[in-house]
Amino acid sequence: MHSLVPDAPPESGLLGRVQYWFACSFAFGWAAVVCAGLYHQFGRGEIPCPLCVVQRMFMLLAALGAAYIIRAALLSGTVPARVYMTGWGTSLVAAIGGSFASWRQTMLHILPGAKGYGSEVFGLHLYVWAWILFQLSVVAIGVVLAFAHMTADRAVLAVRPGPLRTAGMCALWFLGMVIAVSMLAVFLQEGFHWFLPDGPNRYRFFYDVRISG
Repeated sequence: MHSLVPDAPPESGLLGRVQYWFACSFAFGWAAVVCAGLYHQFGRGEIPCPLCVVQRMFMLLAALGAAYIIRAALLSGTVPARVYMTGWGTSLVAAIGGSFASWRQTMLHILPGAKGYGSEVFGLHLYVWAWILFQLSVVAIGVVLAFAHMTADRAVLAVRPGPLRTAGMCALWFLGMVIAVSMLAVFLQEGFHWFLPDGPNRYRFFYDVRISG
């Protein structure tokens, strides 16, 4: 039997807004990291190896977990516990998978005298930075999950125009564009083949269609 008294609106809270802002930063941050990889690919001519591509896929999957939370807040103004568990759970699985992929690539070039693959940033190769970021993400996700029961079903005022909605929309659009560019980049690199080459030195799509030799 339904009560004639209308349900009370969900309460707002600082932790709910902090969790939402963290989700926006998480999605935007991983998309920016993939953008940095795309810069090295197209701006510096460093074609990624298959392990590099796998790490990018895990980065984008981690960002999609946060995007799932952002979407819920944008549509309904609240984030149920189920959405937190699904979103951050997806990001956690992606971060762990990316950690293994970046660790594997690091181990391939760990012997003394090994030059590594690609250029360095502040003395470390990109896959080492990826491993560090994946590990930090695992810790960060664990922290926000520990507080998820305190932020679930709290009002996040992202359904009306304002900074919360603007941040969420920007994060989702930016992530979507990065995913589209990444898919195009992999297609150009792989061409009409099933597998990426271990030592890529050209974009096979242009070779397949006879644009380049």
